[in-house]
Amino acid sequence: MNFRDQIKNEYPFESHWLKVDGHQYHYLDEGAGPVLLMVHGNPTWSFAWRRLIKQLSQKYRVIAVDHMGCGLSDKPQNYSYQLATHIKNLKTLIRELDLQNITLFAHDWGGAIGMGAAVDLPERFQRFVLMNTAAFRSQEIPLRIAVCRIPFLGAWGVRGLNLFSGAAVKMAVEKPERMTAEAKAGFLGPYDSWKNRIAVHQFVKDIPLKPSHPSYQTLQHVEAGLQQFTEHPMLLIWGEKDWCFTTNFLDEFERRFPDAETLRIPDAGHYVFEDAHEVMLPRIEAFLEQHV
Repeated sequence: MNFRDQIKNEYPFESHWLKVDGHQYHYLDEGAGPVLLMVHGNPTWSFAWRRLIKQLSQKYRVIAVDHMGCGLSDKPQNYSYQLATHIKNLKTLIRELDLQNITLFAHDWGGAIGMGAAVDLPERFQRFVLMNTAAFRSQEIPLRIAVCRIPFLGAWGVRGLNLFSGAAVKMAVEKPERMTAEAKAGFLGPYDSWKNRIAVHQFVKDIPLKPSHPSYQTLQHVEAGLQQFTEHPMLLIWGEKDWCFTTNFLDEFERRFPDAETLRIPDAGHYVFEDAHEVMLPRIEAFLEQHV
């Protein structure tokens, strides 16, 4: 059975594609109203936002992308899977759909990618909902992720044995009962082979820890541009049991955005949208209604 058939109740959305540099870039476009743009991280895809999409699309136009190499987007084998390219692709979609007054939702790597687009197109962004993510340089990297960056060994583990995506469905949640068979099929379905896990591995390799890294200057550019949004409405949602994007990252966001609202969720992990969607959604809706 195709994994799309397994998840049709969880993910009942119509697919849309945009041709970007000769490749198909997949996105969802649900509902009507003010624009909510949802940008995922690694190793997830637009499936991660499914509960938010179902509820928020009743009042808003919700657009959720799949980065190139992820989800239902193409997975080219000879491609620049770097931060600058992901930002460029997202900006292409924003311009193509002429999105205005955007509320950005971002998780994990989606923070650097989404805020990268906002830094370059600031006139198009109005509000921000950021969760368990970063958009600035950091030296924090868990050992279990650092191992995945080791030449040859990392590729064998991430692409060959599926140790990154496979481990995430267990280690990124604090409430394993939430990770149903359908949810696991959704998170793992697009990454079912060595070939289809190329972006998962490239994301791990693209973490810029030193100036010589090819994405270091891009992240530095994103970080430098954050200050222009200090007076924009921002909601920070954090699963406090995240072992990757720890509360140290939340502290840094609060330092940079002292007027931001914060929702700390003590019993949620990295996949905060799995562990605590019923806690998040009322707060998100109140935030959106308050900051029109």
